[in-house]
Amino acid sequence: MSGRLIYLIGPSGSGKDSLLDAARTRLAERGCRIVRRVITRSAEAVGEEALGVSARQFADMQARGAFALSWHANGLSYGIPREIDDWLAAGQDVLINGSRGHLQNTRLRYPNVLVVLLTVDQAVLRQRLLERGRESLIEIDQRLARNARFNEQLLAQDPAVHLLDNSGALEHTVQRLLACIDVHAQGIDAAGNEHER
Repeated sequence: MSGRLIYLIGPSGSGKDSLLDAARTRLAERGCRIVRRVITRSAEAVGEEALGVSARQFADMQARGAFALSWHANGLSYGIPREIDDWLAAGQDVLINGSRGHLQNTRLRYPNVLVVLLTVDQAVLRQRLLERGRESLIEIDQRLARNARFNEQLLAQDPAVHLLDNSGALEHTVQRLLACIDVHAQGIDAAGNEHER
């Protein structure tokens, strides 16, 4: 039985990294591996849960077929190591911190992917972005407007996306993520195909 690809997406500031850090141990207990992404950013900037490489190194890795998935966003390149295919074939679940813009390509390659969209109340997200201090007020408001439009379009085009609200306590979001994964597991048959729940 093949493993499942779990594709976590959400706007900047929604708390994807915090959620994965908080859920890491319990995901591992369920046999779910969190993928270490490759990003064209310095090692200090990406943290220990991602591999920072130069643009040249990324291009070389991509040319060698090192990535199962890759995309470009916000001036950076992101790669998901090809090893995930081995993990999935071995029956392990794999969770990716993905890209909303790359979802369609991901669905083509992994039709049974479980897509989880992390959302946050606009007021909460605005406050988080302000505290982060990377953008001006105008840039933050523009980002929030883009996020709202993107999420609305995404949900209209892809009703199979699972919404996960991260406006409240992080532990509650962790519990809801694990519940979502567990419920989805009940809708996968022995051949790895979805059936009616």
